[in-house]
Amino acid sequence: MGSKNKLKRFRENKKFPNVIQPSRNTLVDDDFDFKGRWKKKYFKNNNEIVLELGCGKGEYIIYLAKKYPNKNFIGIDIKGARLWKGAKTANEEIISNIVFVRIQIELITNLFATNEISQIWITFPDPQIKYQRTKHRIINPIFLSKYKSILINQGLVHLKTDSEFLHGYLLGLLQSMSCQINYSNHDIYHNMNVPEEVTDVQTFYEEMFLNNNKPITYLQFFWNEES
Repeated sequence: MGSKNKLKRFRENKKFPNVIQPSRNTLVDDDFDFKGRWKKKYFKNNNEIVLELGCGKGEYIIYLAKKYPNKNFIGIDIKGARLWKGAKTANEEIISNIVFVRIQIELITNLFATNEISQIWITFPDPQIKYQRTKHRIINPIFLSKYKSILINQGLVHLKTDSEFLHGYLLGLLQSMSCQINYSNHDIYHNMNVPEEVTDVQTFYEEMFLNNNKPITYLQFFWNEES
């Protein structure tokens, strides 16, 4: 994408009513207005909140928002030019139960309060396979601790990926975290018992992986109450 197109999208993001771009200082200073009050102050209802981390162009979270109109959805990504696509689509289709937030995921606990989120979806993150990139993996122990803190009791986490490495890495981490694994499959398109929301929509990257005959994996878990 050319720099002119990116700049145009950045400008449009500022005008979109469904895009929030808090400054790092606002979050770090714990001065973000919606923290702990997303339901009441932004969505103006008491419906549960579902996140997608690294939402990219928004294909997945838009599908979920349409499928579950009685839930609230928040797509998070640091790439403004990608996030623009999802926000534009949601505006054009008047999908009112969705908002997009541009932040670094490391600041997730500055965006949400304890027990504020019901579910987290993580779809096709960069696996960051090299050992020295461990700290950048979206599911490393530090990030998982942050997710646990903002989730309600037994709130679900979903990982959908083409990376066998990432799938296996998360399984290994969960063994030491008192977690309940509800579902784990290494090739969801050759399995009859996959939840429909896992296979009914495909992201841009997922279609690309499937065209290259790469199996797609899915893992669903929650933390036990006593953990």
